[in-house]
Amino acid sequence: MQESLVVRRETHIPAPPSAVFALLTDPEKILRWMGTEAEIEPQPGGIYLVNVTGARFARGSFREVVPVHRLAYSFGWDGSEVVPPGSSLVEIDLVEQPDGTLLRLTHTGLPSTEQCEGHAEGWAHYLDRLVEVAAGRDPGPDSFAGKT
Repeated sequence: MQESLVVRRETHIPAPPSAVFALLTDPEKILRWMGTEAEIEPQPGGIYLVNVTGARFARGSFREVVPVHRLAYSFGWDGSEVVPPGSSLVEIDLVEQPDGTLLRLTHTGLPSTEQCEGHAEGWAHYLDRLVEVAAGRDPGPDSFAGKT
């Protein structure tokens, strides 16, 4: 695996790991910060399906679920030949801190620098929205809505 083809993001979230974990695994809570519809079964082999922008479904399946600490799921886009469903891997670790949670995201298996850059932009956007929701604020309308 080329290190250059890895998306890494770290962000501090002003909420305990249990609250952040719920925002990542409860379909109704996910929709507060990302997507227009979601079907999530957070257990090994369970489905990960989120219509991220209202125009594009991310699809994969959970590989690892350690409540309030770690998630790993395959990831890709319905109808994409470049990043097909389940072709990449998203790993999220939640580290408890005195003032909240450190979220560490690693996204591997993307096929090109261009795809890494696009996914890095998407993760930065949605993690910023996650922070707002976890802090009890409204992130506002999603500027990525309708984007493919």
